[in-house]
Amino acid sequence: MKRRNLISDINVVPYIDVMLVLLVIFMISAPLMVQGIQINLPEASSEALPVKNNEPLIISIKKDGAIFLETESTKDRSLSLEEMNNFVSKIFEASPGLQVVIRGDGQVKYERVMTVMAELQIAGASDIGLISQPVTSK
Repeated sequence: MKRRNLISDINVVPYIDVMLVLLVIFMISAPLMVQGIQINLPEASSEALPVKNNEPLIISIKKDGAIFLETESTKDRSLSLEEMNNFVSKIFEASPGLQVVIRGDGQVKYERVMTVMAELQIAGASDIGLISQPVTSK
């Protein structure tokens, strides 16, 4: 009497197909997920800022000079300089040494950016950077 050996293989081809479809979907949708306020960043060729082990605090300045603090509680609300100072001071009490980056529109006045940077320093920020777009070749 002969025994039949059962072949127990898993067919992985459908799993590979699903994985590749998901990979394509994420590759297409990732650049479309821009978070925060819609701002036209200026172009500059510069070195990337060294990223520390935690997320930086993001301050956005729109073309009209409106200030937005990119946190869960204040992300869609325009803030005055005093309100921004209060929020940032509280954040720095909880986590001192946090990196701050400013996303300023290319058309915003330089004076407004400098005023915001001065307020951030008063609030306790010591590591402030500016976000720009990489230069695109035309």
